[in-house]
Amino acid sequence: MTFKKLSQYFFLLEQNSSRLKITEILARLFAQAGEEEIDKICYLSLGRLLPSYRGLEFQMAEKMMQKAIAKAFGIDQEKVLRRYQEKGDLGLVAEEFKEEFKGKKQALLFGEDKPVGDGETLWVYEELLAVANEAGEGSVERKIGKMASLLGKLDGLSVRYIVRILLGKMRLGFSEMTVLDGLSWMITGDKSLRLLTEDAYNVVADVGEIARNIKASKGIEGLRKIKPKLGTPIIPALCQRIGTAEEIVEKLGKIAVEPKYDGTRLQVHLRKQGVSIFTRNLENVTHMFPDIVQALKKEVKVEEAIFDGEGLGIDPKTKKYLPFQETIKRKRKHNIASTAKEIPLKYFVFDILYENGESLIKEPFEKRRKILAQTVSAKGKVICLSPQILTSDPNKLRQYHDEQIKNGLEGIVAKKWQSVYEPGRRGFHWVKLKQEMTKKGGGLADTVDCVIMGVTRGKGKRAGFGVGSFLAGIRKNDKYVTITNIGTGLSDEQFKDLNKRSKKLKIKEKPRMYLVDKNQEPDTWLEPEIVAEIQADNITKSSIHTAGVALRFPRLIRFRDDRDPSQATTLGEVEKLYGMQFGNEGG
Repeated sequence: MTFKKLSQYFFLLEQNSSRLKITEILARLFAQAGEEEIDKICYLSLGRLLPSYRGLEFQMAEKMMQKAIAKAFGIDQEKVLRRYQEKGDLGLVAEEFKEEFKGKKQALLFGEDKPVGDGETLWVYEELLAVANEAGEGSVERKIGKMASLLGKLDGLSVRYIVRILLGKMRLGFSEMTVLDGLSWMITGDKSLRLLTEDAYNVVADVGEIARNIKASKGIEGLRKIKPKLGTPIIPALCQRIGTAEEIVEKLGKIAVEPKYDGTRLQVHLRKQGVSIFTRNLENVTHMFPDIVQALKKEVKVEEAIFDGEGLGIDPKTKKYLPFQETIKRKRKHNIASTAKEIPLKYFVFDILYENGESLIKEPFEKRRKILAQTVSAKGKVICLSPQILTSDPNKLRQYHDEQIKNGLEGIVAKKWQSVYEPGRRGFHWVKLKQEMTKKGGGLADTVDCVIMGVTRGKGKRAGFGVGSFLAGIRKNDKYVTITNIGTGLSDEQFKDLNKRSKKLKIKEKPRMYLVDKNQEPDTWLEPEIVAEIQADNITKSSIHTAGVALRFPRLIRFRDDRDPSQATTLGEVEKLYGMQFGNEGG
C-alpha cells in the first residue's frame, strides 16, 4: 500500500467522530493491507512506530519540525512560525507549503533514488524509523535533514500526517481498543470478536502482532494462537470494589487475603537474555531498578518467569514502608544509583504468570501460588513473596485489613482461591476493601482516577500560579466525560506543579474524544495525559457534567505518574461506586 493511500484513509478517519464509522473505515484499511505491513499500519494509525512498551520516541520538538519544514520547501523558518501561529497545527502548515512547493523540482533537491509523491508505506515507515533511531552528537541536524528529505518526496496530505506522527499529535480520536474492533470487523463484518481480540491484547499488549497473526492465519485462528511471551508485557489484572467483608466472602467463597500496597505496580520478565521490568501502563523501566535486576539473579529459583508484584520504598533507617510519593521518586531517568541508595525498594511478588516456557494464566490461583512459593522466598532481601492468609471468615478478613492499615499500607486485596489470572479485567476474582465507609455514610469507598481535560486561569493569589482550577473526566469507551471541576483543596505547590505539567500539553481546540457541556469548558484544553487521583465525600446526579454524575466536595490526592489515561476510572466503575453509597451495586 502506498503512503498516499494510507493518508487518504487517515483523512477519512479524521473526518468522522462516530466510533462505528471509524471502526468500519479501519476494517476496510486492514483488509487492503498486506501481511508484511499491517502491523506497521496499526502503529502508524495510533501515531507511533512500535508498541508503546518498546518506548521508541521521535524526540522531535516543534522548533526542530519548523526547521525541517523550512528546509524541505526552501523557505525562511520565521515564515513557518507565522503560519503556525495562524493555524495552530504544523501538519496543516506543512501541507500548505507542500502545495505551494509543487512547481519546484523536487528531484534536484532530494535525489531520485527513492520514491517521490506516494512512496510505499513500508519505505516511509523505514525512513521514520531511521529518524527515530538517530542519536548522539549531531543527531538533531541529521533528524532535521532526514525529515526535510522525506517531506519533499511525499504528497501534501501525506506530509500532514507525517508531521503529526512525528510530533505525537496524530489525534484521530481512537485507541488500541478501536483498532481491535476494526480487526474484528475485518473478519466478521461486526464487532462480535471484541472479547477475543481484547483477550489477545491483554495477554500480548501489541496490536501490531495481533493484526499480523490474524493476517497470517487468514482470520480467527490467529487470535487463538496468542499466548504470553517473555519480553512483551501482559496487561495487569485489576481489582473490583465490594462494600463490606461479608459481601466479599459471600461473592468469592474461599479467598486468599493479601496486603494492598501503596507502591508502584511492576511486572518482571526474567529470561536467560536478561530482565525486563514494566509498569502498569506498559512503560519499560528496567534501567530504573538496577537493585531489582541484581536481586533477581541471586534470590529467585527459576530461569524464566513473569512475575506480578509491587515495588515499595523502604526507609533505610526505620525499615518502615514509605508513602507512594516517596516510592515514585525511584521512577527517574537520572541519578538512578544514588536514588536507589536513598530509597531502597522491596519487590513484593504476589503472582506468577509464566514459568520456564509454560503459561500459567489459565491455572487456578491455588496452583500459581504453590509454584510461586517454591520460586520466591518470603524472607528475600529485595525480592519477597507477598504474605497472605486463607479464610472464609469476614471477621478474619476485616482483622487482617486493619493490621495492614496499622502497618502503613492501603488495606487488603481478596483473591478467589480457584480463579485464573484475568489480564486487564476488573472481574470479581480480585476485590479490594480499602475502607468500609459506604455502609456508615462516611463517603466513597475508593478514590477516582480522573484525566485532566483542561485548566482555567487563577484569580488573586492563584493568578501567580497560572492555574486556578481544572476540569476532570473519566473514561466512557474511547471518550472522556466530565465529572468534576476542582478549584480548591490543592496546595500552592500542587497548583504550580499542575501549571508546569499543563504547559506541555496545551492545545487550541477541544480534542474529539472529549464530551463536555459548553458551560463547563475551561480556558485551555489539554491533551489527555495527566491522571489525578481524586477523593470526594460522595457522588451525586448531575445535569451539567456529561458523566451524568458528579463528585461532591472533590479534592486532589496526588498526580498518578504511574498511570496513563487508558487506566483512568470508567463511567461503569463510578456508577458502581454511586450504587455502593446506597448499599447496592446498581444505583
